[in-house]
Amino acid sequence: MSMMGDYGERTVRDVASNQGGTVGLLQMIRGLTPGGRVERSGYVLYGQAVAAARDPGVYQLLGVPDTLDGRFDMVGLTVALLIRRLRALPPPGPALAQAVFDAMFSDMDVNLREMGVGDLSVGRKVKDMWEAFHGRAGAYEAALAARDGNAMEAALARNVWRGAAPAGGPARLARLALAQDAALAGQDLSALAAGQARFPTLTELAA
Repeated sequence: MSMMGDYGERTVRDVASNQGGTVGLLQMIRGLTPGGRVERSGYVLYGQAVAAARDPGVYQLLGVPDTLDGRFDMVGLTVALLIRRLRALPPPGPALAQAVFDAMFSDMDVNLREMGVGDLSVGRKVKDMWEAFHGRAGAYEAALAARDGNAMEAALARNVWRGAAPAGGPARLARLALAQDAALAGQDLSALAAGQARFPTLTELAA
């Protein structure tokens, strides 16, 4: 089974129907209700995954391309790791996983619009990004489930560097991803539901 399962289809349909602003408004309204706690926690968790993806070391030391594509691929990696952990937990873990996914693609929608992408193109571009994320998440899930560092290295070289990777970069990023996956596996539901996730950094891994 894919890491993502059925997650994301509702959000992608909403954005593809040019309802990005409506989705954002509905999420704001939900945040005022008891059920909005999951959505709020999902947004906070997504922000922590983004912060992990922005670790300067992965760009400066590992040679991850510091481009829009490179940053998207790193966010996709850390979000995939987070969703993998949340899906393995009892409720509200799976709901939090969906909330993280929703936050990611709501953010992608906003970023595209801020970059000047027209309304008629946003839905198609977000759908393309969702498909790219889904494919990468599936490849990472297979490697992570097997704790197969070589398979993870190959998947990262193919997706993050498009095959043109610097020597040692994919192997070191694979070790970081496996370490982050193990760290997330040790974090309990109460902390994650409160919007608290910890991703080891490249510096911590080297220490």
